[in-house]
Amino acid sequence: MKLKSSILLRTTALAGVAAAALTHSSIALADEAADADMSGDAIIVTGTILASQQASVEAKRVAVNMTDVASADSAARFPDQTAAGALARLPGVAVQRDQGQERYIQVRGAPNRWTSVSIDGVPMVGVDEGGDTRAFRFDAIPSVMLSEMVINKSLTSNLQADAIVATIDLKTYSPLDRKGFHVDGDLGYGMMGHGGGQQRQGSLRLSWSNDNVGFVLGGSHYLRDQITDNREPGYNDETGEPTAFSVRSYKLERYNNGLFGGVEWSPKAGQKLYAKVIWSEFADNEERNQYDFAVTGDTVTGVAAMFNDGKYRNRNTIALIGGDYDDFNGFTASFKANYAKTVNTTDLPLVRSSISGLGDITYTLSDPRFPVFSDNDGSFSQTMSQAGTILLPLQQRTESDSYTVKFDMAKELGDLTLSAGLLYADRDIAGNVISTSTYAAIGYVGSLIGQPFNINDYVTNDAWDTDYPLGLSLNYVDNKAMRKGAEATLAAMAAAGLFTPDNVIEDSTRYYQQERTLAGYFMGTLVKGPLTVAGGLRVEKYSMDNSGSLRINGAYTPRTYSSDKTDLFPSLNIRYEASNDIVLRLAGQRGVSRPAYGATRVGASISDTSVPGTISGGNPLLKPEYTWGVDSSFEWYLSGNGMISVGAFYRWVDNVLYSAQERVNSDFYDTPGFDRSNYLFSGQYNGQSGKLYGVEFNVQKQFDFLPGALSGFGVQGNLTLLDGDFKAPDKDGVVQTYDFQGMSRTIANASLFYEKYGLSARVSYQWRSHWLDTLGGLGSGEYRAAYDNLDVTLRYAVTDNFTLYADLANLTNETYVAYADTLAHPTEVERIGSRYLFGVRFSY
Repeated sequence: MKLKSSILLRTTALAGVAAAALTHSSIALADEAADADMSGDAIIVTGTILASQQASVEAKRVAVNMTDVASADSAARFPDQTAAGALARLPGVAVQRDQGQERYIQVRGAPNRWTSVSIDGVPMVGVDEGGDTRAFRFDAIPSVMLSEMVINKSLTSNLQADAIVATIDLKTYSPLDRKGFHVDGDLGYGMMGHGGGQQRQGSLRLSWSNDNVGFVLGGSHYLRDQITDNREPGYNDETGEPTAFSVRSYKLERYNNGLFGGVEWSPKAGQKLYAKVIWSEFADNEERNQYDFAVTGDTVTGVAAMFNDGKYRNRNTIALIGGDYDDFNGFTASFKANYAKTVNTTDLPLVRSSISGLGDITYTLSDPRFPVFSDNDGSFSQTMSQAGTILLPLQQRTESDSYTVKFDMAKELGDLTLSAGLLYADRDIAGNVISTSTYAAIGYVGSLIGQPFNINDYVTNDAWDTDYPLGLSLNYVDNKAMRKGAEATLAAMAAAGLFTPDNVIEDSTRYYQQERTLAGYFMGTLVKGPLTVAGGLRVEKYSMDNSGSLRINGAYTPRTYSSDKTDLFPSLNIRYEASNDIVLRLAGQRGVSRPAYGATRVGASISDTSVPGTISGGNPLLKPEYTWGVDSSFEWYLSGNGMISVGAFYRWVDNVLYSAQERVNSDFYDTPGFDRSNYLFSGQYNGQSGKLYGVEFNVQKQFDFLPGALSGFGVQGNLTLLDGDFKAPDKDGVVQTYDFQGMSRTIANASLFYEKYGLSARVSYQWRSHWLDTLGGLGSGEYRAAYDNLDVTLRYAVTDNFTLYADLANLTNETYVAYADTLAHPTEVERIGSRYLFGVRFSY
């Protein structure tokens, strides 16, 4: 579905009517004070939402480039556990969730790799999930340590060029901003609507400062016990009829921990030295119960079982030292030195078997999402084959060490400010992607060596806790005990020489890379009355040394590949104050998005036996995605804390990255006597040209012009309409047009809030249209269906120091659906339930 001009005209008209109504009311009635007021015993707090919005609106208004800003909560109350949750409240931001938990940020609905991140101005790179993405995990940063989050939708030359739609700067808390000793934090406890598991959180921040020295120390913890219902059907490629149904129940324990500390020293006004350390951990302990029903027609022909007690970990250590000088021989200057370490691990021993007591089972599919099975002769049993039990010992570890030095300097010459800077970043990345080819026959072989493993010993009497119709009665297995028994059997097999632990990770899945970036920029900012013009040029030299192994018909061959390139990234931002209330903006820029480490690895597995031959693995020949882009906006700032804005953007993108199976069209994988340029390669490719464009509408206003209690009401809403596509050849070399993976054409956020008499309340609704998730080699793909989320946040200030809160999330109990071609052919159906959290926040 393309953007229609009639839709744009109607939406623009509605925004104009809303703007006129709000502005007319604002002018006609006097403004109310934004500060907290005491009236008798009543506490009138205008902090958590109103003051935060006022600070955000003012920061957006004075910025040289196009930004959206989330300022620190003025009452030091923290409504979100991580930066991902806090950013989800900003205009034009879509959140990519994993099992319902916010993780990645998609600005303007674009693929998450097109949004980069920095912490206190220092670029950060993600290496999550085996290095298969560069997207930064925003759930790794506790919100309690942040003071401001800035989404830069247009670039200036002092910002990293590694961004196509936006770069986000997370600014950490500065103890020198608040004199004296302060204690801020919260405690909360609640439950999960599905399964009744616990949900808990806590944070604490201690800070002290005088006029010269400041200290801060803090930490946070969040945990939830969750049950996830999941169904994953499979289909015949030719007939479209179901061939299998994977029925799953996940029992999860997830937690985020964070610690941070900092010291700042300001010997005199305009000078500051600082040192900060951040440590964060995300953990996911996953117990899987899975049964795969093979079907022919309406009859079940076989059932396979799979179980695991998986451990997923992501740990980040970030250390930063720096200094700011407002007058350094007539210049302003700043320097930063940063070390960042990220370790991502997966330990997933999958135990597989098959059901032996099948009986006569059929199924019905009145709702294509939920197969319902019938045990017609009553003989179905969960009894599984002991001898046929195998173990897939899946392991993955990716480690990144990054060193970054950054220096910036500026000089004011009347109306003109000249600035320049340098950045050097050196990253070492070592890791592997998960491979499933290594297994151990623990049932049969275990019995031979005196370490028998009977999978049926671990079946419990606890029935599945599921919201989905099923028909059959299934009981949970004891995943933790099963893992211990399987590992004991595996250890005995290794001691007997029947299993080699070193072979669990194939050499073709490993990669070793060194990435170096040297960047410099020069920028001038001219201010002439209402006009501000900022233009500059950024130069980046990027190099990559890449090594790994090719697995050719079972034998390994080392291979290396190195590349380097110097690029120019100009940018221009024009800001014009047409009046006291209206700001017009126009911006142009060039940006880049580099492929993920795992995607560019040298390692690959090659088979010469099939016709044509096949290759799966990394593609070191991948090129970065480059973009030229323009942005424009009309911003109308209303009295009080309101604003209405309309923005438009266009991005021309070259070398678009996508995953598929197509012809190699390269001699990189050739060896003497073997021309593999026509083999089918499964991995990532560069497409041809692409374009992404859209419009954004944003309205926010507290109705402070209304009388009495009604003045506490307010609204915040935004609508993003997107379109775009890219071109790439299919496996037959025919150029096709594809949608961008991860792009929703419509994203809408709406919030109604109330803030008065100590009460802060917000009802938030988010909706995004369907999007392409993965792309197949023939142009087919997997889509994610549209979904909505409804959240309610309540705060009541009992005193100036204590606030009670309730966070009610996913009240619509959304079902998340992936599908192949139509919703009648779902490929994944998942539900996690609503969440309820209650607690107290405190600030001294």
